[in-house]
Amino acid sequence: MLNKVKTHFNSGKLQFLNDTKNLGLIAFGVIALLVSWSGVNSIQANYELQKQISELSQLNTVAELENTNLKLRNEYLKTDQYLELAARRQFGKAAPGETVVNVPKKVALANTVEPKNVAVKVATTEESKPFYLKNLQAWVDFFLHRDSANG
Repeated sequence: MLNKVKTHFNSGKLQFLNDTKNLGLIAFGVIALLVSWSGVNSIQANYELQKQISELSQLNTVAELENTNLKLRNEYLKTDQYLELAARRQFGKAAPGETVVNVPKKVALANTVEPKNVAVKVATTEESKPFYLKNLQAWVDFFLHRDSANG
């Protein structure tokens, strides 16, 4: 086994390891690779940390805005205008000179009128056209700079 290693070493394939310059270059290359790898890892770690800082900063900003909104809402709830609206809604109160008329929900819903939906009629006439005609009309409208709804 030792003879095989010696013959392989003496064959010329590993002769360059006998020179100290070559060994120094190899050592320098290995050290350069390790330093580069360490730099890349530190850059990656810094990127991840910066991303976390950014996310936490955004969450902090959102929390501050929510706090500001809550403070404004609390200020609004303290105003006379809100108290008046709440009294009208919850207790059926009215301002002096006004009369309150309470209509039961059944009566109010019984006297409503359903609006006629005109858009449904237009859509049904469009739906009756075959696909290729609708597509052709859309292209014609596009090239002639027309709105297909106004026709």
